[in-house]
Amino acid sequence: MIRSLLPLALLAASATASAEWTPTAELGLVSTSGNSDTTSANGKFSLEGTDELWTHEYFLAALRAEADDVATANRLELGAKTARRLGERQYLGSAARHERDDFSAYEHQSTLALNYGAWLIKEEGHSFQLEGGPGLRHARLAEGGGSETDALLRGYADYQHQFTESTQFYNTLLVEATPENTFAQNDIGIAVSINKTLALKAGFQARHNTEAPEGVERTDTLTSVNIVWSPRPGKR
Repeated sequence: MIRSLLPLALLAASATASAEWTPTAELGLVSTSGNSDTTSANGKFSLEGTDELWTHEYFLAALRAEADDVATANRLELGAKTARRLGERQYLGSAARHERDDFSAYEHQSTLALNYGAWLIKEEGHSFQLEGGPGLRHARLAEGGGSETDALLRGYADYQHQFTESTQFYNTLLVEATPENTFAQNDIGIAVSINKTLALKAGFQARHNTEAPEGVERTDTLTSVNIVWSPRPGKR
């Protein structure tokens, strides 16, 4: 675990003290009782810092679900990104991600990549960002305990559109491709502001691994309605 988190610590060390930091937190809860007892919770905390040349992003996300006191989902994910701007629309940086999932084909996966990125659209209330680059991936299989270490090609896309003063649409796509497995995650949704610091967000997430052992689904989906808090208006 410590070795898996080392890339995140290296990225954290690059953060500058002069950066202006903005936290964001979101939480969703569901509980039912009667013929069946089910509970589910998902949450995410992120921190973004910027200064004249650098941007730093960190996040921690968790998902837990139970049905009749039996766990049906249990996932923890954390990651970090740092980038140095090369101008108004381009940048170079790196990204690291680590996840543990009790109901996935992999017990855990860790990735580290270098990125070149650019904003194809960068306007007030409307943006489209692309980035990609090479890296490394280490994963441990859920069955058999075998591990995989491979070269990685990472791609990321982020589209956001502020339709009205209170309504924002977002769609992000992450792809991590290796010779052994390609992981893809897409998040799409709408956030509606309640006031200057709170918003209601409805989202749909799809996660897919191209390789999975027999009896394990390759695709997981999550539909959520969360309360989001951020001191910066429009930051969801």
